[in-house]
Amino acid sequence: MARRSEGQTRLDDAARAGWLYYVAGRTQDEIAAAMGISRQSAQRLVSLSVAEKLIKVRLDHPIAACLELAEALKRKFGLKEVEIVPTDPTSESATVGVAEAGAAQLERWLKQTDPLVIAMGTGRTLRAMIDQLSPMECPQHKIVSLTGNISPDGSAAYFNVIFSMADAIKAPHFPMPLPVIVSSPEEKQLLHQQPLVAPTIALGHQSDVTFVGIGEMNMNAPLLVDGFLKPDEMGDLLAAGAVGEICGWIFGEDGRLLAHPVNDRVASLEVPSRETSSVIGLAKGRRKHPAILAAVRGGHINGLITDEEAARHLLAS
Repeated sequence: MARRSEGQTRLDDAARAGWLYYVAGRTQDEIAAAMGISRQSAQRLVSLSVAEKLIKVRLDHPIAACLELAEALKRKFGLKEVEIVPTDPTSESATVGVAEAGAAQLERWLKQTDPLVIAMGTGRTLRAMIDQLSPMECPQHKIVSLTGNISPDGSAAYFNVIFSMADAIKAPHFPMPLPVIVSSPEEKQLLHQQPLVAPTIALGHQSDVTFVGIGEMNMNAPLLVDGFLKPDEMGDLLAAGAVGEICGWIFGEDGRLLAHPVNDRVASLEVPSRETSSVIGLAKGRRKHPAILAAVRGGHINGLITDEEAARHLLAS
């Protein structure tokens, strides 16, 4: 109990130091004086406030190079909206920068007063994005999941975002009580007709804006690592030319969905129409470059949030 109390006190101090630095604009020397600690301690507390996500930092000043890349991508691929974040060559994170930009974009939609249906995909990038959201009350909107929230072993799928989003956003949430991939097309049809599922599917088709992660296809892909596919199934998909997936729907280099038995078993809702919905894909990292390129080639998304490196790869394709 003593250790927990000391830890909580340290988090309280970190929150105070973070607020003084990022909100009040105090220098680290001023924070040290105000809190009666050394400058080094003040610096560590400010860093801790960010590491523990007590303070969420966003870059509001647009960088000219990123804006130019965004406009070039819009023209080349006919995208409605593109946001490019700086690439940090020293970072191995597949979400930093993109997750923060996605959260800011989502919050702009949530702040609209007119009622909206907001559809959510799944994945590590979207989960990181949801972790960046500020608490909001939006009873006028409806949040619907495009993908199942059940893992192959029957447990809750960890990277399904609908439940973690409900912790921050006070709005009606509609989960999809299904696995991502089921055992047969017949089972999929039967499950989609269930009274708990059919209304969620109907709502998903009415989406005004959709946020999806773009997944790569390889022997380290989340669909395999998380148990939704078996190694032999992944090997067969790769031999058939699979390069990426969105909400479990698997496509090849040209962006077309593969005519493969696995796609017949995907229980996720189809990505909403790009004619009626803004479908924003989030992804970064070199291993995802082929998947991002295929996603825009195939027209699966009409909006993109990615980094400079991926943007240059797309433009050079």
